[in-house]
Amino acid sequence: MIKYRIIFLELVKGFLERLDSKTRKKVLYNAWKSREINDPELFKKLEGNIWEFRTKFLTKQIRLLAFWDKTEKTETLVIATHGFIKKTKKTPKSEIEKAERIRIQYFRNKKEK
Repeated sequence: MIKYRIIFLELVKGFLERLDSKTRKKVLYNAWKSREINDPELFKKLEGNIWEFRTKFLTKQIRLLAFWDKTEKTETLVIATHGFIKKTKKTPKSEIEKAERIRIQYFRNKKEK
């Protein structure tokens, strides 16, 4: 059973396009798989309202940061904000802050509609 729908914002789409096709397929496979099973190796809370889709492929640690949108009564959304290749043990604070800024703007825009 699929628990939520994933929406990729433009920054994620651009990031995915820059990956080679095998890496991109693995990232998408893991994201889709995370909708059905609860596995912190695939989808994990970072801090505050920010979560990450996690993919380890070959030597790369690929991350798509995201947040939940449960404002609709009919379905739960996970909005993926942007992606990056992780080069350090901890997720850089700047990436989490970027995702948080995008989250705030997303809900501001949604409220104005």
